[in-house]
Amino acid sequence: MRSLQWDIFCKVIDNFGDIGVCWRLAVDLAGRGQRVRLWADDSTALAWMAPGGCDGVQVLAWTEHIDVGMLDTAPCDVLIEAFGSETAIEFVASSARTCLAISKNDIQKPLWINLEYLSAEPYVARSHGLSHIVSSGPAAGWRKTFYYPGFTPETGGLLREPDVRQRQANFDRTAWFRQHRIDWSGERVISLFCYEPPALAQLLDDLANNGLGGKPVRLLVAAGRATQAVKTLENKQEISLQPNQNGRERLSISYLPLLTQIDFDHLLWASDVNFVRGEDSIVRALWAGKPFVWQIYPQSDGAHGPKLGAFLNMLGARPDLQAFHHCWNGLAETVLPPLPDLDAWGRTASKVRLRLAEQTDLTTGLLEFAAKNR
Repeated sequence: MRSLQWDIFCKVIDNFGDIGVCWRLAVDLAGRGQRVRLWADDSTALAWMAPGGCDGVQVLAWTEHIDVGMLDTAPCDVLIEAFGSETAIEFVASSARTCLAISKNDIQKPLWINLEYLSAEPYVARSHGLSHIVSSGPAAGWRKTFYYPGFTPETGGLLREPDVRQRQANFDRTAWFRQHRIDWSGERVISLFCYEPPALAQLLDDLANNGLGGKPVRLLVAAGRATQAVKTLENKQEISLQPNQNGRERLSISYLPLLTQIDFDHLLWASDVNFVRGEDSIVRALWAGKPFVWQIYPQSDGAHGPKLGAFLNMLGARPDLQAFHHCWNGLAETVLPPLPDLDAWGRTASKVRLRLAEQTDLTTGLLEFAAKNR
C-alpha cells in the first residue's frame, strides 16, 4: 500500500489508556510505511511511555486553537477520531479548504474514521463499519465510519505488531530482572497494574499468608495508582509480611518505576500472573499468553459489569475465573476466592491468544479499509 498521511486525534480522559492505545497505533502505522501526526491534548505521558519517539510519527499539541498551516504541504488522507474525540474544527475546516483548492486534481476527501473503545459485547459486530454523512459544518457531506476493535473476525481486531511473538520468544527473563535490580530467587512472579480494587487487601493478605501454589511470591507493582494503593495498605499495616519456616517472606514486594510501553510488555512476559487494568494493558496481557486478571475501567452507570461479562464469556472462562474477576472488580459482595488453578488458567490464556492471532489485527484492518476507500 502506498504511504498515506494519517492524523489521529486523542483526548486524554483519565489515566494512560487513551494516549497509550493511540501511540501504539501510530507507531505500528509508521512501522508499515505510513506517515502519522498524533494530535493530543496532553502528551506528557509519552515522555516516559515512549521517550525516544518514533520515526514517522509527529506528536502535535491539540490546543484550543491549533496551528494547521502544515496541512498545506501534507494534506490529511486518513482522519481518526479516537474514542469519541471530536476532531478540532480548525483541522476539519483546513482539510475542507485544501480539498476545494486542489479538487481540479481529483484529490479525495480524507477517509474519516471514528475509532471506538474495545468491547466483546454483541453490539460491536453489529456496529462495526457503520457510517453516516456529516450534515453540517465545513465538512458537510463527508462520510464518517465507525471502526470497532474487537475479538471476532466481524470486528476491527486488536492492535498486534507483526513481530510481537518473535520478540517475546527472544526475551530473556533473568536478564530483565537483573536490569531492574529485582532480587528474584525462583518465586512466583505477579505483576500488579490496577486502580484501587476493593479486594486488594484480601489478595495481598492471602499471598502473604499462603504464597501461590506453595511457593513464595514476588509482587511487581506498577508505578502510579497501583503503588499508591499498595503503600496505603502498608501504611495502615493491613499487609503482614511474615517469614515462613525457612525465614523467607511468602510475599515480597518490588515497586517499579514508570515503564516504557516496550518495557511494560517485558513486565508481562516476565511474570507468571498479570493483573492489568483498562484497554491497552488487557490487549498486551492477551498477547503475553499468561494467566491474567482484568480490572475493567469502572463506570458510574454500571456499564462495566455487562462489558466484563461479555469479555469473560469470549474467553470461555471457567466459573472460578469468572468469580474471581467479579469480586476483584467489586461486582460481587463476597470474600475474594483463591486464585484459580494456574495450569488451567494458563491453558485458557494460550488458547485465546492462538485464536485471536488468527484474526486480522487492527492496523492491518485499517490499512485494508483505507486501500479500499481512499
